[in-house]
Amino acid sequence: MRPVLDKSFFHVGVVVPRIEDALDHLTAALGVRFGALTEVDTVVEDSSGRPTTVPLRMVYSAEPPYVEVIEEVAGTPWVCNPHSNLHHIGFWAEGLRASHDHLVASACPLEIGGAGEGPGPHAFAYHRDPLGVRIELVDAAMRPMIEASIAAGAPLGQA
Repeated sequence: MRPVLDKSFFHVGVVVPRIEDALDHLTAALGVRFGALTEVDTVVEDSSGRPTTVPLRMVYSAEPPYVEVIEEVAGTPWVCNPHSNLHHIGFWAEGLRASHDHLVASACPLEIGGAGEGPGPHAFAYHRDPLGVRIELVDAAMRPMIEASIAAGAPLGQA
């Protein structure tokens, strides 16, 4: 079975204890410019289909290669760990459901995904692979909105 991913790499996500401190550090140390902070209550479903609302605070770097910085939220997949806080590698997915099904069939089970009407995941999905790498699929239909928000330096969906 072939993956149904748009071959373009999108971003790397990093989870941090406090987002303001991380942005100050990354800007000072690496010269990375960031867009506007997005704060959103995100409804997600775990692999059992149980919906949960997670308050997320996140921001993307202003230029590619994109770095997404997410503030940790206890009791969710978005927590810091003692080894590496590289959280995920994100890819655009044309046909999110088909890409999700491909990863599940490739021994990469769903960890959490966006909730919506009908069977999910919707908008995005996090999958775990046997190597411990988390792969995020982002619905390619969201690409124009996300890229416009990043380019405008606006919170996601507000460009």
